[in-house]
Amino acid sequence: MRDQDWLNLIKKEKAIAILRAPNIKIATQLAKTTIEGGMSVLEVSWNSNDAAKLVEHLRAVFPHCTIGVGTILSVADLKNAIAAGAQFAFMPHTDFDLIAIAKRKEVPIIPGALTPTEIVTAWRAKASCVKVFPIQSVGYGEYLRAIKAPLREIPLIPTGGVTIENAHSLIQSGAIAVGIGGSLFTKDAIASENWSLIQQQIQTLRSRLQVV
Repeated sequence: MRDQDWLNLIKKEKAIAILRAPNIKIATQLAKTTIEGGMSVLEVSWNSNDAAKLVEHLRAVFPHCTIGVGTILSVADLKNAIAAGAQFAFMPHTDFDLIAIAKRKEVPIIPGALTPTEIVTAWRAKASCVKVFPIQSVGYGEYLRAIKAPLREIPLIPTGGVTIENAHSLIQSGAIAVGIGGSLFTKDAIASENWSLIQQQIQTLRSRLQVV
């Protein structure tokens, strides 16, 4: 996927669902519920159980969706994720080697950064866009508005503490999309297998973002 195609997709969708589950069965159910709720861009945390198998499985079962990975920390992580079929990759930090590998493979790569210096460094290294992480530690929308003013050309995706309640304000503050997981897939809902509640939460998020 070319960077421009990725940017067009993510600007349209406005949210990436971050999947963390104890096993493939539950993760597949979460993916199904997410897609039925209206989201089509899903991120599998690479540090979750059987992440490679899950990516392969989701790519096969949901070919119309865009399935990628997060929490990529090393060259081995990235190469294995791409081999499994990951269509994009997020990492919590900025690593020039990982960015270069992803660019050669034409896989959108989104490194993590927080300060203006880190964000500009990641962007100049040819990141597809930049993950602002962890956004909850620096003031959410207020911080994003402050850094977006001088960094207007850099597409930003805040993650870390994003909720159904604050996602809208983050988009209004200049984010092109948000990464959201725990607020959608609560531990209680997963434990009780309350998929209808999760789907309702996803639909609520979608409706709030569509008015931005």
